[in-house]
Amino acid sequence: MIGMDVMPQQPPQSPEPSRPPLDASDFSGASALSTFSDPASQDGLPPLSLRTTLRRAVLGAVAGAVLVTGAVVAVPDDGKKAAPPPLPGPVSRALAATAAGSPASLSDLTALLGDRQQWVGTHPSDARSWAVLGTAYVEWARRSADAAYYERAEQALKRSLDVRPGENGNTAAWVGLTALASARHDFGTAKKWGETVRARQPEQWTVYPALIEAYAGLGDHKSVKTAVERFTALRAGVPALMQTAGMYRERGWREDALANAQKAADLAGTPAQKAECLALLGELAWERGEPEEAVAQHSAALRTDRAHHPSLAGRARALVALGRTDEARRDYRAALAYLPRPEYMLELGELYESLGQDGEAAGQYARLRETLAQEAVQGVDNALLRGRFEADHGDPDTAVELLDGEWARQHRSAAVADALGWARYRSGDPSAALEYAARAVDTGGRNASYAYHLGVIQKAVRDYGPARRNLEEALRTNPQFSPLAGPAAQEALDDLTAPPAGG
Repeated sequence: MIGMDVMPQQPPQSPEPSRPPLDASDFSGASALSTFSDPASQDGLPPLSLRTTLRRAVLGAVAGAVLVTGAVVAVPDDGKKAAPPPLPGPVSRALAATAAGSPASLSDLTALLGDRQQWVGTHPSDARSWAVLGTAYVEWARRSADAAYYERAEQALKRSLDVRPGENGNTAAWVGLTALASARHDFGTAKKWGETVRARQPEQWTVYPALIEAYAGLGDHKSVKTAVERFTALRAGVPALMQTAGMYRERGWREDALANAQKAADLAGTPAQKAECLALLGELAWERGEPEEAVAQHSAALRTDRAHHPSLAGRARALVALGRTDEARRDYRAALAYLPRPEYMLELGELYESLGQDGEAAGQYARLRETLAQEAVQGVDNALLRGRFEADHGDPDTAVELLDGEWARQHRSAAVADALGWARYRSGDPSAALEYAARAVDTGGRNASYAYHLGVIQKAVRDYGPARRNLEEALRTNPQFSPLAGPAAQEALDDLTAPPAGG
C-alpha cells in the first residue's frame, strides 16, 4: 500500500466503474461534498503534470481497489442473519468526514475526486455531482498548493449552476463558490456568496467556515464572532471548537484559544482531524515563544497523519528558533516538495539569508515570484504576501501600491494593516505608516511581528518611549519570531536603551 504522503499533483481517475450518486441522507449533516449528482466532461481543464502522469496509474489502481472494497454489500447468511456491514471505502469516508465538518485524508480525497470525475464524464446533467466535484477541487487545491485546481473548481461549480440554478435549490454550488472565493483570498466575493446562502438557508452550517474566513480577511471582527457563535450552535463539536480557538487566537486571548484547541484535539475522531488540532496547538506554542513545545506538537501531528505537510513547515519554523537550522532546512524542503506554498518559500529564503547563504536565498525568492505569478493567473489574490516580500526584499513602493489596493478593496485585517504600515515605512514615509501599524497591534492580538514593526516606526518618528515598549513586547512575546527581524528587533531596542555618548 502506498503511504499517504506520496500524493499526485493530479488526482487519479478511478479505473473501476463509478458508483451512482450518493445521497446526502446517507451521512450526518449537509455539505457541498455530500450533495452531488452528475458532472460532465473535463474538456478544457488544466493538463496533467509529468509527475502526475508517472504516478497516476499506480494511485488509480489503489483507489480502484479500495472503491471496490467500499462498494461491497452485505448479504444474508442462510437467509436469516445479515453479515456485518463492510468497512467504509475511501469515497464514503471522505464524504462522511466532510458531512461532519472535518478534513478527509488526502488518500480518501483522491479517491473521491477520481470517483466523481468518472461519474460526471458519463452523467453531464447531475448538478449535485458537479457541486461536490467543484468543492472537492477547492479542497485539493488548498491541500496540494496547486492553484490550477481553482480553475477546475470554478468550471465545475458553474456547470452545476447551469444545470440547476442556486435559486432552484442548488445551495451546494453556492457553498462551493464561497469556499472557492475564500481560498483565492477574494473575501468580498466570499462574503457575498456566503451571506446569500445564509439568507436563504439559515441552517446551512457548511457555509460558515468559509464565511468566517472571509469576515476575518475583511477585518470584520464583530461578524466573525457572530458567525462563530452561529456555527457552534448549528454544529457543535471539533470543527466549532477549532473555529472558536482561531477566533480567540486572532484576538490574542491565548488561554482561551489553547483551551479550545486542546479540547478539540482530545475529541478528534480521525487522524486527519487530530493532526489539524495538534498543528494548531503547535502554532499557538510558537506564537507564545515556546519553540520546544511547538516542535513537539507538530511532530505529534506528523506521527498522527504523515500527510499533514503544513506541520513540516511549522516544525521547521520552531527549529530555527532553537538554532537547529540544518533540521529546519530539511523540514522546509520536505514541506515544499509536497506543498509548495509561497509563504514557505519566503520563510526558507529568509532563513538562508540569515545564514549568509545569499545564493540559496535568491533562488527561493525567484521561485516565490514565479509561484505568485502562476497563482495570479489562476485568480488567487496574493497581494498581502507579495507586499510583505516586496517591502523587505524587493521594491517597497510596489509593496505600498499593492497593499493600498487591498485596503481599497476593504481587505482590512490586522495582517494587511501591519503589512501596509511596514511598506510605507520601508518606502520612506514613517509618519504615514504609524496609523496602520498601530491599528495592527490594536486589533491583531499579541503578535511579535506587529509589535516589532510598530516599535521601529515609532523610533523613526522619535516617539521613543512607546517604541521601546513595543520592541520589548515583541521580544517578550517571541524572541525568535523571525531569523531576520528577531535580531533586528533586539538591535533596535539596544540602540534605544544604550547610554548617550559621554555617559
